[in-house]
Amino acid sequence: MNVLNKMKEKIKKLVPARFTLKRKKKPLAAKTPVAGFGKEMPSFQETVVTDAKFSHPEPSRPARFMQEELPYQYDQDRIVLQVRDPRWVHTYWELRSQTIDRLKSRLGDDFKRARRVLRVYDVTNIIFNGSNANSFFDIQINDFASSWYIDTGHPGCSFCVDLGLMLPDGRFITIVRSNVVQTPLDGPSWITDEEWMIPEDMFARLYGMGFGLGRSSPVGGAWQERIKQGIFSSGLSSSPVRKELKERGFWMKVDCELIVYGATEPTAKVAVQGKPVNLRPDGTFTLRFWLPDGKQHIPVKATSGDKLEERTITPIVNRETR
Repeated sequence: MNVLNKMKEKIKKLVPARFTLKRKKKPLAAKTPVAGFGKEMPSFQETVVTDAKFSHPEPSRPARFMQEELPYQYDQDRIVLQVRDPRWVHTYWELRSQTIDRLKSRLGDDFKRARRVLRVYDVTNIIFNGSNANSFFDIQINDFASSWYIDTGHPGCSFCVDLGLMLPDGRFITIVRSNVVQTPLDGPSWITDEEWMIPEDMFARLYGMGFGLGRSSPVGGAWQERIKQGIFSSGLSSSPVRKELKERGFWMKVDCELIVYGATEPTAKVAVQGKPVNLRPDGTFTLRFWLPDGKQHIPVKATSGDKLEERTITPIVNRETR
């Protein structure tokens, strides 16, 4: 055993010793135990470092402000009319307190006894000046209303509404007047475009092609003739049935006239096709023309009473008689 130990000592001297570098472990930050889970929560420093690895700073954005709600009133005297459907329209309005005060001082006791009224005018196919409506009717409203639904009862017509006061003596005073609207039709339009009418032979050819009986079909010609006879003999033709009549004294004459109407300031000067036109006291005018075939240009020129402004409108009408 002594010999053996001596040999080991000699070997240790001959073989160089291996050196290892031991790194000191850094003490971890203190961890906080979570009550009830038996685990430790990461410290604040660890959380900040971990979040920084996987997060990016948000770009700066301009501050956003909440939009304010729309005001209940705009301090204006106005009334607006809009279409709901072919029969009904809707109107809403606003009156300033100053306007009400002026009416009170102007009318005195009549203001207290007056009724607030919506006057609905039928202004179809006219330039409305306040007194030339086709017809009108009144709706009594309360003093606190600011909107109203109106049953016009007439689809396809134009309407205008006045908000005013009905005085005890029957006089109507307009406070504000609305825009003009037109209600749509409640059915198909009666207006047809003759330019889209198809000649009989073309209609029969298209009808036959719809069943595969075109020119390339071996029976196309015969079938087209039978279809044409069946269709046009049953009263579906686009032209009336012609019958040979004996010589009689029957005759017919057709002609056309053109009506041009308009309105401007009563003090203005108006010329139509270069000829002066007399205005009515309210500034309206109406002219009737014989309308020949061809395209007619009808320039209407208005000049203000002080001759500082001019306006020209040129209707163009095309007549073709067949």
